[in-house]
Amino acid sequence: MTETSTTTLPARRLLLSTRKLVHMSMLGFAFLLPFLTWVQAAGCALLALFFNVFILPRMQADLRKHPGEIAEKGVWTGIVIYPLSVLLLILFYRHNLAIAGAVWAILALGDGTASVVGEAVRGPVLPYNREKTWSGFLSFVIAGTAGAYMLTRWIAPAVAPDKALAVAAATALVGALVESVPVRLDDNATVPLVCGAFMFCALLVERAALDSNLPYLGRRTLLALGVNLVLALAALALKWVNRSGAATGFVLGVAVYLGYGYKSFLVLLAFFLLGSVATRLGYARKARRGVAERRGGARSWREALANSLAGAVFAVFVITTHHEAAFLVALVAAFAEAAGDTVSSEIGQWLTDRAYLITTFKPVPAGENGGVSLPGSAGGFAASALVVVLGFALSLVTWGGLGIALAAAVAGNLLDSVLGATIERRGLVSNGIVNFAGTSFAGALSLAVALHWGL
Repeated sequence: MTETSTTTLPARRLLLSTRKLVHMSMLGFAFLLPFLTWVQAAGCALLALFFNVFILPRMQADLRKHPGEIAEKGVWTGIVIYPLSVLLLILFYRHNLAIAGAVWAILALGDGTASVVGEAVRGPVLPYNREKTWSGFLSFVIAGTAGAYMLTRWIAPAVAPDKALAVAAATALVGALVESVPVRLDDNATVPLVCGAFMFCALLVERAALDSNLPYLGRRTLLALGVNLVLALAALALKWVNRSGAATGFVLGVAVYLGYGYKSFLVLLAFFLLGSVATRLGYARKARRGVAERRGGARSWREALANSLAGAVFAVFVITTHHEAAFLVALVAAFAEAAGDTVSSEIGQWLTDRAYLITTFKPVPAGENGGVSLPGSAGGFAASALVVVLGFALSLVTWGGLGIALAAAVAGNLLDSVLGATIERRGLVSNGIVNFAGTSFAGALSLAVALHWGL
């Protein structure tokens, strides 16, 4: 008698998880946006949230982020955050639902396609995140661009095709960068938040605005390159930055200079000088207590991007939109927040050993993430005020803009402390991400208020 052996074949691993399928299928609702009021659209998002929270659990679906992985503790986090993010997009951009639809497409198609392609085609990994591949990154951009363009043209056909494509591609690229940053936050929250704000600004770009600035940009570009080269070399010689910090600062400094010439550059310079001087005040004492900046206080590319990227982006929009005054307020607010955050941390760590956690007011050692102190807060407010007053003295902002920028800078510093006390303390993000969030929030808040008030 011949014995028949049976071999059990391993189950084929699905490239697209049920979780991704749920997210991508919900995108179909975005095509209804041209026929709905924003209230009705928000109601649809609430229905999606209800479905994810109350119906999906009864279906016993496998909602892990990646097929085949061990069930994670927060498996339901993305399922809840996804419809919440869509709801917030609709509420924030209720007067331009094309933004909500386009970013929704980037979130669903870009992220979903990146998961499939990144898993199937592996290939070279990204230099800043070895868990992500170039194939996944590029597929995110391509799919996100296609989806965003389609929905932009569907919801807002008045937007010119070439502009819609350019904005969709730029926003998808921003989304791919945000999704690939090595943080432990759910990208269902980070991608729509950043992409929505960026697309709102990008849609304000007009060729006529850039053309009106072209006569000034030739000479301004030469000055920007020369001035920033001198500053970068001087900062490197003084050991205020390392090589990567000098190179990154040079690029960002050129962008800021192009925004409004030497005036916008002086605002950046004021932040840089205030932060550098504050870092060196009492450095020996801070070093003995283990709270001093590393590398002797020399800033790297990470600090340069975290503190100056938002201001540099606002500077570009100054010369490419017809909302120059509003974006100048945002630029000043972003650098005022950066100055306040840096100075408050350095002064507080120098003058006191104790701080208080902003969320609970429990005593913590100075230098603790989310810790605030009276000397540090006073120093930070003074630094923010100095930057804003400088912007006013240079005629970058009016009296109204001065108040908006200062209030937004203070709000950004508070957000920075809250994020430090919560997600940074839990190891979900780095200090650089928190700093970038603070500067971006200050700039975005001041921009929204300035546009609302017609500045």
